Amino acid sequence: MITIWHNPRCSKSRQTLAMVEAKGEVTVRRYLEDAPTLQELVEVQALLGVPVIDMMRPKEALFKELGLSKSDDEATLLAAMAENPKLIERPIVLANDKAALGRPPEAVLDIL
Repeated sequence: MITIWHNPRCSKSRQTLAMVEAKGEVTVRRYLEDAPTLQELVEVQALLGVPVIDMMRPKEALFKELGLSKSDDEATLLAAMAENPKLIERPIVLANDKAALGRPPEAVLDIL
């Protein structure tokens, strides 16, 4: 089962979705409308194996508006993403008990 946290307005997300669809059936989760829970974010971050800040969009205006900084602790950043899914970097693909960030889109091929 392949799942993509997708934003159809994002070109990288659309490119990644097209690549993933070529590999098989995909569940598309529009994470802006169906926001992941804090627990889901924690689990995905563990699967990604990256610092929380690497799964965020720190250049998003909302990041600054919320008074966040790249040096905030991971719990603060995770809570911010749970409350504001717009801060989640996109797309994230989940497959085979692994996760990958589609930046660039080809980066997800390793887990499929």
